[in-house]
Amino acid sequence: MSNPREDLLMTDAPPTLETPWPVALLSQKIRGYIERLGTAWVEGEVTQWGVSGGNVYGKLKDLTEDATVSFTVWSSVRARLTENFKQGDRVIALVKPNYWVKGGSLTMQVFELRHVGLGDMLERLERLRAALAAEGLFAPARKKPLPFLPHCIGLVTGKDSDAEKDVLRNAQLRWPAVRFRVVHAAVQGERAVSEVTAAIKALDADAEVDVIIVARGGGDFQNLLGFSDEALVRAAAACSTPLVSAIGHEADRPLLDEVADLRASTPTDAAKRVVPDVSEELDRVQQYRGRLSTRLTGILSSEIDRLGHLRSRPVLSSTSWIVDSRAEELTRFVARGVEISTRLLERAGSSVTELRSQLRALSPQGTLDRGYAIAQLPDGHVLRNPDQAPAGTPLTLTLAEGTLTAAAQEEVMPVPADAAVPAK
Repeated sequence: MSNPREDLLMTDAPPTLETPWPVALLSQKIRGYIERLGTAWVEGEVTQWGVSGGNVYGKLKDLTEDATVSFTVWSSVRARLTENFKQGDRVIALVKPNYWVKGGSLTMQVFELRHVGLGDMLERLERLRAALAAEGLFAPARKKPLPFLPHCIGLVTGKDSDAEKDVLRNAQLRWPAVRFRVVHAAVQGERAVSEVTAAIKALDADAEVDVIIVARGGGDFQNLLGFSDEALVRAAAACSTPLVSAIGHEADRPLLDEVADLRASTPTDAAKRVVPDVSEELDRVQQYRGRLSTRLTGILSSEIDRLGHLRSRPVLSSTSWIVDSRAEELTRFVARGVEISTRLLERAGSSVTELRSQLRALSPQGTLDRGYAIAQLPDGHVLRNPDQAPAGTPLTLTLAEGTLTAAAQEEVMPVPADAAVPAK
């Protein structure tokens, strides 16, 4: 007798509202689809590795995208593995998808597991390095100078890590007043890239942070691969705040070292290069003050000597030489002036005498002095014609010295009009 439920599981009829599939049918069909995929080689990072009852249960994460799958390594397969594996390893695995119907979960059954060859990872890293260098992200011209004395330092590091303690201790020993803004982030594993990137962006957005230090206390090559992640490197390149990479790994430089504004060999080295030593700076100030004092003393001594040489010259040895030399010159000028003034006065006196003679010759007083007189009518007019003074006309006679009165008596012979009448 047939089982209706088994018959339903074997049917290919599509589910409908009237004839829905049971969950078991859906699960069986999903399992059938998945099993047809077969095996596949995949590459990823082991983000979880737990052993239980000889079996391994873990998770495998994509190297660039946010995609994770669970995997199982049965004890029989694990016994054949020739390498030891742990969280954080990059691996290549031969897997087959396995859908667990009872639990409704998908897991990858691992048949082979190998570490990714170091050469492969280095090749990929070098290709990314060349691509970013071609974009100019590593160019020296892009690197920003560090502030001389940062007031606030942003620190990205693991919580309670030695790197954090080294940076804080050495920086505060060098300059006790320095302040820190610490952002803890995973520095290895699947969360490292996202958390470090977010921490860098957060500190870059903080206006009080003058410089950012990304610190980790070294590690093997695989543990440092997160610091060569393209997203993290581009976030560091876009950072407007000066950034210091202190990963602490000398042999293999992560790409963060290349794009950072300064690469420090260790977290301690980062603290020393970011924060000046207060005692060294005070010593340097004292040295500069000493050099400045010596220089000024030398300049002053040189100028004093130069003034001494100038004062010892004959021209400045006596303070009265200028007065003496000018006095002689002044005496000559005074004598010359007196001589010229005397000549000018003599010439002026001669000229005055000559003009006086001419004036006297032309003056009526001169005519009067020769014995002539001027006759004036009562109205003050000068008598020029006898007809102007009939007999008995009173006249005023002006002489060389004084005047007298007279009267016309009789007509006399006429004389030229311009001739003066001599006084009687």
